[in-house]
Amino acid sequence: MTSRLAGKVAIVTGAGSVGDGWGNGRATAVAFAREGAQVLVADRDRAAAEHTATLMHEEGLDCLLAQVDVTDEESVKDMVKRCLARYGRVDILHNNVGGSVTGGPEEMPLDDFRAQLDLNLGSVFLCCRHVLPIMREQSSGCIINVGSVGGMRHLGHDHVGYSAAKAGLVQFTRQLAVRYGPVGIRCNTVVPGMIDAPLLAHRVAKQAGRADLATLHEQARARVPLGRRGDAWDVAYAAVFLASDEAKYITGTELLVDGGLMARSA
Repeated sequence: MTSRLAGKVAIVTGAGSVGDGWGNGRATAVAFAREGAQVLVADRDRAAAEHTATLMHEEGLDCLLAQVDVTDEESVKDMVKRCLARYGRVDILHNNVGGSVTGGPEEMPLDDFRAQLDLNLGSVFLCCRHVLPIMREQSSGCIINVGSVGGMRHLGHDHVGYSAAKAGLVQFTRQLAVRYGPVGIRCNTVVPGMIDAPLLAHRVAKQAGRADLATLHEQARARVPLGRRGDAWDVAYAAVFLASDEAKYITGTELLVDGGLMARSA
């Protein structure tokens, strides 16, 4: 590692992992810390967050654990207050929380649709709402929101709430980039494609209308130009770049981490 984030404080939401192994949030939290950042490890599942924190402590990395429901404003406010009390600032906000429910507008219950918007977009709104004033006061900061190729294209299965929220997240991020760029805050979206993370086996392969795990891997081999699924570290390294000073002139854009999937016409 090169200490690209030395002296910076990062909040990573969804920093646990669904099941054992490396989810996007866990890998990003560890990658940030390996690059010198002090990291608040936030997740709704305390045990998952504790596992991430344990991995970091075993490497001698600095982190603060927080059990947080990012769809609840009071929970988000408490998370940010704890970060300030411990570290005194927030330089990086990495909004990684998300999840999909299958279905289109005819069959998806209205409550599920609203919950999808709340989880995948409303949570980012709340975290930004309470971190932006701190960054504005500092005259510096970096916000990275985790999108999805599902917000850019229909991929063969319906998840209308998730897709709508992830599409909205891109424009939400661009709006922030334009408004807050003049005060030194950069905002970008990382857009993962087909990623082989624990979420794939524990949730995605079990959803109605989705293929089994072996078929999901075969689909990736056939559809992704690089011929395989990515992994959580591919997403984490993209986030490290965007959070670093190497990306100091990059804001209001999307970084695809998809093995070329979106470049295909079908």
